[in-house]
Amino acid sequence: MIVDFIKGLIVGLLASIPLGPIGVLCIQRTLSKGKNSGFITGLGATTTDTFFAAISLFSLSFVQQLLSEYRNWVMVVGGVIVALFGLKLFFTNPVKQIKRVKTSGKRYWEDYFSTILMTVTNPGAFFLILGMFAFVGINTDGSNPLNLIAITLLGVATGAVLWWYALSSGVNHFRNRMRLKQLVMINRVAGIIVMVLGMISVFEGLYRVLFPIQ
Repeated sequence: MIVDFIKGLIVGLLASIPLGPIGVLCIQRTLSKGKNSGFITGLGATTTDTFFAAISLFSLSFVQQLLSEYRNWVMVVGGVIVALFGLKLFFTNPVKQIKRVKTSGKRYWEDYFSTILMTVTNPGAFFLILGMFAFVGINTDGSNPLNLIAITLLGVATGAVLWWYALSSGVNHFRNRMRLKQLVMINRVAGIIVMVLGMISVFEGLYRVLFPIQ
């Protein structure tokens, strides 16, 4: 069981570490809204990654087939959603964002569910986790006992949580050194990066639809 937990831990870490749109969003929210906001953004991604891991381990073939069959269109839709988040981020005023946090509370639920929306529409995350399981030697044919599946999923969630906590904590260390102009620039750069990543997904999905690999 310990071995399965460690394998799940590795998968959770490896699936979370690549600095995609969620990583950029985590950094931006940590700097603008605080460590907890950045961490909860990561928890949204953790929820989706654990869900994708469960689909893989329970060998839910109908879901896997659905994701595979409509992967390209999901990439297009997901890319549009990510690009829109990036556009919103680009035009977000960090001053108003900071004031909103101070006056109306943290609104963590927005950070959490917006991240789930961004990640659940990314089929690449599912196939990445599926590949990671093969890499660490975990069967995804549905033959694993229920207790081992639970331990592995716990490992995946733990690995992801550790990464997002480390990232939000590390970025928060530099937060007090940031000036307003720097925060504005970070918002602009983060927005552009997220938009570009979203558009890459859109164009890749459209290309695969128009020119399917035989």
